[in-house]
Order: sequence, then C-alpha cells, then structure tokens
Amino acid sequence: MTSKRSIAQLESTVMALPEAERALFQRIFHVTTDTARVVIPDAMADFVQSRFGSLEAVSEQTIVKVTNLITLDAAIYNSLRAIRPRDIDTSPLPPEIVKGGTGDPFCSPLEQTTEDTFGRVRGAHCVTAANLVPFERFHSVVIFDNHNPLDFTEETLGDALDTALAWARLAHCQDAEARYFFLFWNCLWRAGGSRVHGHMQATLGRGMHQAQVEALRRAALLYRLGHGTSYFEDLCAVHEALGLATRVDDTRIFAYLTAKKEKEVWVVSEEMDDSFRHALYEAVHTCVEELGVRSFNMALLWRPIDSVAEDWSDFPVIARIVDRGELTSKVSDIGSMELFGTSVVSSDPFTIGEALRRSVK
Repeated sequence: MTSKRSIAQLESTVMALPEAERALFQRIFHVTTDTARVVIPDAMADFVQSRFGSLEAVSEQTIVKVTNLITLDAAIYNSLRAIRPRDIDTSPLPPEIVKGGTGDPFCSPLEQTTEDTFGRVRGAHCVTAANLVPFERFHSVVIFDNHNPLDFTEETLGDALDTALAWARLAHCQDAEARYFFLFWNCLWRAGGSRVHGHMQATLGRGMHQAQVEALRRAALLYRLGHGTSYFEDLCAVHEALGLATRVDDTRIFAYLTAKKEKEVWVVSEEMDDSFRHALYEAVHTCVEELGVRSFNMALLWRPIDSVAEDWSDFPVIARIVDRGELTSKVSDIGSMELFGTSVVSSDPFTIGEALRRSVK
C-alpha cells in the first residue's frame, strides 16, 4: 500500500485485494462511486485554476460513499477535497490556551469546583470534580494539572484514564446498579469544551450504556451470531488489509472508513492495558503533531465495569478520535447532513492511515 492511494480509488483498491480479504470487506462495507459535473463560468476560470490546479479537476469530481452495513455508519467523500487536503494549521496557539488566566476555575479546582459526595480522586497529574450541572447521577470532570490541553504526555494521558476509572469504581461502590462507564474529552471550543483548561469528563450510568455504545454492541452481537466471528476482529482486519492501520503490540490503530467527521481514528484493544494507553497517546499525538489537529473529540467505549445481564463478552476497549476543525473558523463542521443524513468528510482516510503508520512507535 502506497501513500498515493486515495479514497477515490477505494473500489479498485478493494477489487485488487486477495479474494478472502475482498469478501470480508464486502461483508462489512458497501461502496458507491459517482461523478458530479459542474459548469465553470469564464469569470471563475482563473480562480478555479489557481485554487484547485486545473479546470478539469472541478468540472468532473468523483464522489465516494462508504456505508458500514453492520452499524449503518456512513461517510461521503469528495475526491477533490481528498487529493488536495487543506494545509496544516501551524499558527501559534492563542494565549488563553497556552497559559492559564485569572477566572478559570479549573486552574484552582479545589477551591472553585464542586466535588462528589464521596469526595475527589487525585491522580498524579489530575483531580476529579463533580460536574456542576450533570446529565447522569454520577458525572465527573477530570481536570488536568496542566492548563494547556494540547500539552500532554503519555504519562499524563494515561494518568487521566486511570483516575477516571478509579473515580468510576468509587462511584460504583456508592451505587451498585451504576455500571456503565463512559469517558470523553471535548478538547477546546470547536469540540464543545466549555473550558479551555485541559479536562475530560466521565459518567457512570444505570440501566443501559450510552445509546451509541449499546447500538454498537447489538450490531456486533448480531454479526457474531450471523457469521460466527468477531465483528471487531474483522473490522480491524479489513482496515489492515487496505493499509489504513498500524499496531502497538496487540492494540490496533486505524483510520476509520466510515468516519463521523474529519480524521477519525480508532484505537482498539482487548484491555485498557499499557499497550492501549501507549497506542492512544500515539494516536492523539499523531493527530495533533502530524495532522495539525487542534480541537477534537475523543471517547472511550468500553464494556460495563461490573457484571450485567446483556452479552459484552467480545466487546473490546475502543477509543474514537475526531478532528473538529480550525480554532479560528466561524463555520460549524456539522450541519444537516451530519445530523439527519450522512456525514460529509473531506479528509482522506488513506492520508490519515499513512500518517499513523509513519508516526506511531
């Protein structure tokens, strides 16, 4: 697999796979390729030529729609955007990101944030606080000691995961029925972060997991019942066959074909062990340092922390990371298509996969 491959060539790339790998791809994914044609007025010719390189590139554009037949995730790619990605944003970070300022309560969490009824959990590089306005009975904020959310290390990221899990187990001791752990990181305002200061959020719910996690579990269960194999193993194998993946020991990292939005990366492991922690750090670090990501969403999808009635037997630990665009942009990256139709994605997963294979150690 070479870095010159693009999403526009996905159908021919799949057809070139060995028969078994091609059949596995077609079991999980459906691809359609179409051409959109536009007429360019003479008055626009110079602009189009300078912006996109040629008139022909714009007058006929390849559209690729990829649908996950198991989960019904889907993404629409425009090959023009894919082969001409936007420049990486190398502009200096705004001062409010780099250095904490007066008035940020997360810079003084013990005095200026609420705490859970069972107290706080202190990690080596972070501390928990009860969310002031929770959406679960147990809803905590994991506040980093470092104000700048983009200035993280493997140690600090792993410590945040461990602290959040310790918090969840302590919350579970308060309510044995609360078993569904969900951890997420809305990094900066484009990703929905209400505070600049680095922080994750953790919830522990009752009755059922978060809806999209439960939907994924059910889809994977039906897949296993229908095909006798693990959906997650097969999903990883397909991305590896296409050259979209890399490994850290037994943990797989790949650019997801049916991305929710730009530069979606999955990290998949059987356990939240040292291999997973290292792989997650490498994935986020690659997004930030190699792909120019500044604001992102990350979520940890995991089975319940205690026994439940439903079958989670082959559900791995999964981290999903999605870029949310340039910090200075006034245009939302999510519109009606993402809310009600199919996500429209401009980043090429083959470009993301190449960056992961090149950068992850």
